[in-house]
Amino acid sequence: MKQKKTEHGKLKIIPLGGLEQIGMNITAFEYKDSIIVVDCGLSFPEDDMFGIDLVIPDISYLRDNIDKVKGFFITHGHEDHIGAIPYVLREINVPIYATKLTNGIIEHKLKEHNMLTKVKRKVVKYGQHINLGNFRVEFIKTNHSIQDAAALAIYSPAGIVVHTGDFKVDYTPVFGDAIDLARLGEIGKKGVLALMCDSTNAERPGFTMSERTVGRTFDNIFAEHRNSRIIIATFASNVDRVQQIINSACKYGRKVVVEGRSMVNIICTATDLGYLAIPENTLIDVEQLKDYPDEQTVLITTGSQGESMAALSRMASGMHKKITIKPKDTIIFSSNPIPGNEKAVSNVINELFMKGADVIFQDAHVSGHACQEDIKLIYSLVRPKYSIPVHGEYKHLMAQKKVAEELGYDKEDIFILSSGDVLELDEEGAKVTGRVHVGNVMVDGLGVGDVGNIVLRDRQHLAEEGIIIVVLTLEAGSGKVLAGPDIVSRGFVYVRGAESLMDEAKQVLDGTMQQIMDKNVMDWSRIKTEIKDSLGEFVWKETKRKPMIIPIIMEV
Repeated sequence: MKQKKTEHGKLKIIPLGGLEQIGMNITAFEYKDSIIVVDCGLSFPEDDMFGIDLVIPDISYLRDNIDKVKGFFITHGHEDHIGAIPYVLREINVPIYATKLTNGIIEHKLKEHNMLTKVKRKVVKYGQHINLGNFRVEFIKTNHSIQDAAALAIYSPAGIVVHTGDFKVDYTPVFGDAIDLARLGEIGKKGVLALMCDSTNAERPGFTMSERTVGRTFDNIFAEHRNSRIIIATFASNVDRVQQIINSACKYGRKVVVEGRSMVNIICTATDLGYLAIPENTLIDVEQLKDYPDEQTVLITTGSQGESMAALSRMASGMHKKITIKPKDTIIFSSNPIPGNEKAVSNVINELFMKGADVIFQDAHVSGHACQEDIKLIYSLVRPKYSIPVHGEYKHLMAQKKVAEELGYDKEDIFILSSGDVLELDEEGAKVTGRVHVGNVMVDGLGVGDVGNIVLRDRQHLAEEGIIIVVLTLEAGSGKVLAGPDIVSRGFVYVRGAESLMDEAKQVLDGTMQQIMDKNVMDWSRIKTEIKDSLGEFVWKETKRKPMIIPIIMEV
């Protein structure tokens, strides 16, 4: 009988994104006829994704099992955990469970997509339990670089899984309470089947500093730069950071301007919900900057990651309509570059220095993720049977594996999963038993998923080699060339400097068309192939380039 129970009573953990990268976090938990999903994030495009705006997870598995899906549980309000909600919930319309601020940010997103009335949302308090299908989910207070972050205790008949979400241990947070270590310890005593723990900072030894230490840094910077305008770039979602900048600004008698759409949105949401206290007459509009001397103003702006369209990048390149960088300005980067953004951030810093500004990009930031000692603390409290490192590139997951091994875990009990793996587990054992379909769905403008690898390959080809269009008019019936072939090129060579090359190319095409007519070829696809082959061969011989060649045939 017991054998039968193990056979049918296993919990499946299926990451549908978010492993091997920082971004696009989404994980399905499945037990018999119930699936719950934790987080629903996007990631930003890689350099080779020409023109793509954002990338969301492929949720074919959820679509195929839509009758089992009961709800989404969201750990916190960062884009890599909530950004795909408006896209995914068009197809999988089930309720969303999240804490107050997280829900406020999600609502703003849904409003932009005209989906507010279509999606059920439930605001959850810490300590509350939600029963859905075969699962019960408890929200546990944690600290992170955005308020209202939660860890989840997921109770299933096969055992308890603790998912930390993104977290740090902050004993002196700027707002609200410290992480609920006591509750994590209590759940640990009940016996935890698996711990899915944030790996982002698993390579870093020691403890993560408290967010409050940044406030002291700001105070020192404000004291040292009393005679210049201060511009601070940080993550829009870091409400505590914004609060500390506002505190320092008030202390030193400065007015505050908020610049950047995402920053304005989140500050409005956080203020409305009571997570941000802004004294009256502190905030001023960007238009009012000219009414105050520079030393009495501070700007909080987006663009700390060097994003080309963000407010700070536009200021640095002189493209911002309302704010010009002045030689005496002090500019603070209150963030670390996300892996992959280092070059963009460096470029913005260089541009700001060239404009004569003083740029501070050291020590004005603390991480929102747990370092090694904090991770060890969570393991010691939760005492899981199995370790499943999550949230990070492969090297981060491996770093957490090493930490778990130092704590005495066997290699066999630590699972480094890939997106799409199906991990089946219960008290008897755990192993990867299969794979489900996962992948990237690209969003370009209003199109979701209509740009795939073939289109990207074409875009890359166009970007690297350019295009040649050959236009010719044939007589209906006889197939005689009436006009052309004419050659138009873009991104291949500058035509005015390459008349002789174009003349020769035209001669080659004339010769090709003569041969086609001699052979009485009337099939358009064959004519197009002959044109592509002969012109492609000539261009490669002359220039060692392979532009895209598109023949256009008209019939009269």
